[in-house]
Amino acid sequence: MQTLTRKAPPAYVIEDAVSEHDTLEVTAEALQGLLKTVEAALPPGMLRALHGESLGHPVHPVLVHLPLGGWLMAAALDYLPADTPGGHDRAADLALTLGTAGAVGTIATGWLDWSNARGQARRTGLVHGALNETAFLLNVASLVARRRDRRRLGRLLSGAGLALSLAGGFLGGELVYRHGLGVGRTMQHPQG
Repeated sequence: MQTLTRKAPPAYVIEDAVSEHDTLEVTAEALQGLLKTVEAALPPGMLRALHGESLGHPVHPVLVHLPLGGWLMAAALDYLPADTPGGHDRAADLALTLGTAGAVGTIATGWLDWSNARGQARRTGLVHGALNETAFLLNVASLVARRRDRRRLGRLLSGAGLALSLAGGFLGGELVYRHGLGVGRTMQHPQG
């Protein structure tokens, strides 16, 4: 009789390859200590609002749609054929600006939600955050390049930022669906 061995889903294999590193654990431990210091300095009402307690679930997943939507729309407008040269430039710049501005709250709430994560979820969350903060910085640089009439560079920077944010989003999905981060009413307790 043959024994069937079940292979790990591809998403698990990718996450494991990304997050199973001792250096990530050390870095995550230090960063969580800093975040706890920041949390202690915030007024309790603000902390509850940032964690989404009045909503009954984290705010971060709600806010994620603004940067991703803005960055996706900017990419579409950057490469959509136009009747005139640069016909979609203003709209692309506006979408990129709105998405990048919206990322500020998304980043803040994401780090606060992550501050209680443990184990592999903590390491994965660190990589998730690093990818998305890098995407944010690339989009800020893209906005600067666009304002200096360096549109090609601006498009390349925002395109790279979008790619990183999609990779970060993949890991964010793992945090929720594999590790249960932010699921239920567990935001005040260690997760992962």
